[in-house]
Amino acid sequence: MNSLRLLYVFFRVSVLNETAYRVNFFVQLFQSLLGLGTALAGLGVIFSYTDALAGWRPDEMLALVGVYFLIGGIISLVIQPGMSALIDSVRDGTLDFTLTKPEDAQLLVSIQRVAFFSLIDLLMGLGVLIAALVRLGEKIGGWQLVAFVGMLLAGCMIVYSFWLFLASLSFWFVRVENLLEIFRSMYEAGRWPVSLYPGWLRFGLTFIVPVAFATTIPAEALRGSLDNWTLLGAFSLAVVTFMLARLFWKLGLRHYSGASA
Repeated sequence: MNSLRLLYVFFRVSVLNETAYRVNFFVQLFQSLLGLGTALAGLGVIFSYTDALAGWRPDEMLALVGVYFLIGGIISLVIQPGMSALIDSVRDGTLDFTLTKPEDAQLLVSIQRVAFFSLIDLLMGLGVLIAALVRLGEKIGGWQLVAFVGMLLAGCMIVYSFWLFLASLSFWFVRVENLLEIFRSMYEAGRWPVSLYPGWLRFGLTFIVPVAFATTIPAEALRGSLDNWTLLGAFSLAVVTFMLARLFWKLGLRHYSGASA
């Protein structure tokens, strides 16, 4: 409950800061609409020639696009800004101010900065996802919805843990921003099912850079194409990656010298 209160406080401060530059809203809106329009146009072209893409029907691909924009919105809204700020604070020595606060430092750095206008991507993804669910209609059962929500949460945890791991490298290396940009670039592949890619790339997008867990696997849960063992494995991986990322974060703190060094 305290975490939600802190998130609300940081979110409110972010709103006050970003609304001072309202032109950024229109820039973000244009970029988001352009990205969504490009994705939907691509689907339209492909499915004008075929009824299915690697077993994925048009409405299922629409759901995948919705998940892609939804998770991308969450990343841009709170994960990426917080991790970028963490890297800057480690380099500048200003992380000291966070460490002296009575709350958990990992929580504070994770929600310290919120990109308010990125809510556009999140809301658009949610809208596309709802439209896909309406079109799928009776083809979606109650268990599929439960599995989908579970995989969505697991995917968010895995992606957050991955970003925290990368950001924590800043305790040893001066500049790691490029690694974050590499993830953003590879995330573009998530708008398509990972089964479309060659085996080596599919492996990389699943176990090295967890794009598949963020997009394809939740969408597959919605299709009902995941068995119980896969669901259990994804949940277990989410818990393990979170624990490892937190341990790596704590290890990094021990190597942090601060502004007094």
